Parts: sequence; C-alpha cells; structure tokens
Amino acid sequence: MDPGFFDPRASAAAQWAPLARFAIAEARLARWASQRPLRRLTYEFLRFGVKQAWACLFGFLMVGLLIATHFFYPREFFLARYDFLFLAALAIQALLLATRFESLQEAKVILLFHLVGTAMEVFKTAVGSWIYPDPTFFRIGGVPLFTGFMYAAIGSYMMRAWVVFDFRFIRHPPIWMVAALAVAIYANFFLHHYLWDLRIALFAATAALFARTWIFYRVHHSWRSMPLLLAALLAASFIFLAENVGTFTRTWLYPSQLAVWSPVGAAKLGSWFLLQIVSYALVIAVKRPRAPDAEPLELSRERHRRRLADHSAPVS
Repeated sequence: MDPGFFDPRASAAAQWAPLARFAIAEARLARWASQRPLRRLTYEFLRFGVKQAWACLFGFLMVGLLIATHFFYPREFFLARYDFLFLAALAIQALLLATRFESLQEAKVILLFHLVGTAMEVFKTAVGSWIYPDPTFFRIGGVPLFTGFMYAAIGSYMMRAWVVFDFRFIRHPPIWMVAALAVAIYANFFLHHYLWDLRIALFAATAALFARTWIFYRVHHSWRSMPLLLAALLAASFIFLAENVGTFTRTWLYPSQLAVWSPVGAAKLGSWFLLQIVSYALVIAVKRPRAPDAEPLELSRERHRRRLADHSAPVS
C-alpha cells in the first residue's frame, strides 16, 4: 500500500486515486474563480458542499439503502431486508478499505463506533425505547447487526471531515475533560431509565466546556471558522433528519409510530447533539486537536501551483 495514503500532508486526490484525474480541472476552475470576488465566493461555497458530500459518503449510502429497500426490496425474498442491509454495509465497508477511501486506522475508530452504538441499541430495544419490526437472522437480541453501521457512519463522517477540512481549534478544552463528559453522557443514556435524567445538566456542562471553542476548517486556501457547539448542532440536525428517514421507512419505530408514522419528536435532536459529544471524544482520541497554523494553507497553494504548472492550459 502506498505510504502516502497515511501522510496527512497528502491531498484527497493522493489518498484516493479515482479523484486524481479531476484535480487538474478543479485547479483550473479555482484559478478562473479567483479572478472575481463573487466567483470566488460561489466557488468556495460549492467546494464546501462537495467536501461535505465526500465526507458523508458512507452515511449517504446507508440512508440510500434504507430508502431503496423500503420501496423496492421484495418482502418474500429468502434473505430478510435487515440481513441484506447488514451484508450490503459489510460490502461497502470492504470496498472503501480496498479502494483506500478509508485507512485501517480510521476503520478501527469506526469499528469502535459500531460497538458503542450496538451496545446502546441492545439496551434501548430491551427496555422498549424503540423496536425493529422486521425479522432478521444477523442480530443480537432484538437488534439487527446492520444498525451498528448507522453509528459507524457518524464515525466515518467525522474522520473524513477532519481530513478533508484540516480541522484546527482554538481554546479547546483538555481531552480528559471531554472524555469525562462523554462518559457521563453515555452513562446517562442507560441510567436515566432507573435514576434521574441528567440531560439538562449535561447540556449545561457541554455548553460550559465548549463555550469558547472555535473550529477552523480549510475549504480552499484560507481558514474559515465557527463555534464548535454550532458545528455539533448542525451535524446533529442532519442525523436527526436521517433518523426521520429511518422511521419513515419503518427500519425502526418508536412506540408512538407503531400505528401511524409521525415525525420523530424534537427532543431526539437533543439526544443526537449529546451523542455528537460522545462521538467527538472517540475521534479526538486519535485525531488530536491542534491550533490553526499556516501549513495546510501552504500545502494547498503549493499543490494548486504544481498542478497548474505541470498541466498548463488556457483558462476561458
């Protein structure tokens, strides 16, 4: 395997060969866009969207499978829908590794997401928080094994986004504090069924811990930034939307949805926000937070100059 795949200085095109043929055309487009402020703003907005879609690939494929199997999968087929989803998720994960979209280091973290999510699923279905209504062979208790991949999709997104956006941070709290908060949040998902629900206190603790933390991300040749809490809320909102897709396709159901489907309650957005903190704690155990510096910007500009110099062509 190409050692450059593990080099944080390498571009996305170097890490995943199928992108390489698009890199030159993109560099020419960027040069053309830089000539006018409105062009540059539009280009950077579109580039941000493309990078987000790239980071979301695994999650996008999983949600797509939920929709496709709900509408088109034959119910009488010998392989149950949940089992097909499990085998399809395994195949996607294997393909991403084989094509070097994910590194083995990233896959290990994603596996940890899988285990943490499955453990929660087993408990939550046992206490009746939600159910999986269809039959399945590949399961633990009442939990189909494909569900772990839904949590793994969150880990995949975080790991990918960290790479493609070159995340940096200012005023980041100590990692041990984030880890302690994550443990408390995860424990509350279980213990609130028997003791007090400490969710409000956990929201307050999260706000206090990250109130001054800003995340810096590189869309192209400069840093952009936003409060980390806002970034977590935006990510939780998209997961909340995906959960509504999951219940609409009857992949899993809450008790209130057994007779007639209705949108998932807004309170679940708060749950996903807190789970984002747990997910973030798992990721920073590998991707240590760093302060903004000039290195990623200089590397980006150098790659851009090199591509244009090696493949010079007129720009319309």
